Amino acid sequence: MPRNDRRPPSVPRSALADALLERLTGTYAGAADPGRARVMAAYMKDVAPFLGIPTPLRRELSKTVTKDTPRPSEADCAAVALRCWGLPEREYHYFAVDYLRRHVSRCSSDLLPVVRHLITTVPWWDTVDLLAAHTVGPLVAADPALAAVMDEWIGDEDLWLARTALLHQLRYKSATDTGRLFGYCRRQAGHPDFFVRKAIGWCLREYAKTDPDAVRAFVASEGDLLSPLSVREALKNL
Repeated sequence: MPRNDRRPPSVPRSALADALLERLTGTYAGAADPGRARVMAAYMKDVAPFLGIPTPLRRELSKTVTKDTPRPSEADCAAVALRCWGLPEREYHYFAVDYLRRHVSRCSSDLLPVVRHLITTVPWWDTVDLLAAHTVGPLVAADPALAAVMDEWIGDEDLWLARTALLHQLRYKSATDTGRLFGYCRRQAGHPDFFVRKAIGWCLREYAKTDPDAVRAFVASEGDLLSPLSVREALKNL
């Protein structure tokens, strides 16, 4: 099982990552729009600088970057993600998130320390939420032993790790471990930060699509502990 420590992972050697990064930086830089970049950075509270590439165009450009490239190994995925995260502009981080989402089935539990680094480095909801649901979630589903790491993350002082633990089951539906889902919500019910409270409501609301009665019962029993935001979000569609 991966260790839950804070040492930054080393970047594996990868010829594929070398080729992709060369293509990526050239392609994205050619589409940069400084005026739009300022607007995008402001919208994201200046967590990172932007190139100014709107999402639809960025996705089209990404297709040209990855076209005719081989399927990556786990080391390739780690190298691409870490090297993208080493670049300042946020669009490179988005490319890494999309790349991991596409190829997570080719990766093992050993990728989790890399993803932890991504979650805790230049963190904001725009990358954390996608990593939680589409990379961490599938990794834990494939290796149930990683649930013990989620048990550590839910109590971590880093709010983004706690948010990830709350959201990693977002797409599990009937496979949701309800003991962990409700236990995590209960454990962080009093958290002062908006992003954790919002995540509690979001994961409950999503599970309510599968078992609305269970969510109603949980909110009814724990409503005094949950924040009004969490309750409102949990019951929004019920």
